[in-house]
Amino acid sequence: MSNGRVLVVEDNQDNMTLITDVLQSLEYDVIKAKDGAEGVALAQGEKPDLILMDLSLPRMDGWTAAGHIKADPELAHIPIIALTAHAMVGDRDRALAAGCDDYLSKPLNLRELAGKLTQYIG
Repeated sequence: MSNGRVLVVEDNQDNMTLITDVLQSLEYDVIKAKDGAEGVALAQGEKPDLILMDLSLPRMDGWTAAGHIKADPELAHIPIIALTAHAMVGDRDRALAAGCDDYLSKPLNLRELAGKLTQYIG
């Protein structure tokens, strides 16, 4: 029994492996995208319960991808949690303005991640 489906948009293979392992241990199904364009396409095709979106991505960055997803009426309800290693002043506000519903900085605090999953998916 799955707790839900999570789309992880992350270009760093080590981070993808870590996040996937954590999500699977918490009994979430994982959908993987390597860049923002693939993330938007998979969001449209798969309609996940939640999206974990790295902001620094090739082809299309996470800020832009989040904007495209939130502009689509069929996807706008899906929570997007921004992930970034560049936790600069103003990044959180910029991520929220781009359409993200929440924000986590890297390296990820696994307890905080688990809490956000419960908060947004149940």
